[in-house]
Amino acid sequence: MHALIINGSPRVKKYSNTDKILEKIISGMKDSGSTGELYEISDRKQWEEIREKFYHFDHILIALPLFVECIPGLLLEFLETLPVPAKDEFAGERKVTEGSETDSAFSKKPVLSFLLQSGFAEGCQLRCGEEYLSILSGKLGCEYGGTLVKGNNFGIRLVEEKDREKMVLPYQRMGQIYGEEGNFFSEECKKFTGPEQFPGWVRVMVGLMFKTFAKKSFDKAAKEWGCTKSLKDRPYET
Repeated sequence: MHALIINGSPRVKKYSNTDKILEKIISGMKDSGSTGELYEISDRKQWEEIREKFYHFDHILIALPLFVECIPGLLLEFLETLPVPAKDEFAGERKVTEGSETDSAFSKKPVLSFLLQSGFAEGCQLRCGEEYLSILSGKLGCEYGGTLVKGNNFGIRLVEEKDREKMVLPYQRMGQIYGEEGNFFSEECKKFTGPEQFPGWVRVMVGLMFKTFAKKSFDKAAKEWGCTKSLKDRPYET
């Protein structure tokens, strides 16, 4: 399998958690004998090339971060520029002449899969985004290949390299499965999400942490950045 892989994060490669995850996904794909071409949505210079290739791959993987239950606006902006083929264009043989040049007919609909990651640790925090992506694939004229859902990734780019390796290493196995099956529908992929919801006592502890330690950290950061008003200030409330 040779897949088109798109990093849908608006962050440039250096600061992208999604990029660090994709490194392991691609490594896992290679373990299974599959390959992929990686592109970055954050680099607008790549958009035209992605558009040209999008419907000429049998498999497409879009990896993206979840921002407060919304997918990145930059990714949506790009997807709105895709020339979605009409249903009757998916017919006949695909004829690749040179590079990315192809004829106007496509052999079949691409299988579009997603990797949805976020800082939220509970699986339930990402389900709204997952449902949206399952609908989006059809809107783009593709078959849905499932979504690999995983949270607790906030600190990937912030920790030391040794700790980062531990955080992203499990994705290598997911890349291997994707390379073998071309989708994320397996039970192993579903279990990869982790806890759907933390037990009550954990949620209480996390709530207390945010009201104490985390609040102090946020207040300190705001002060260092020149914020002169309380973070609770709601200037547009009235």
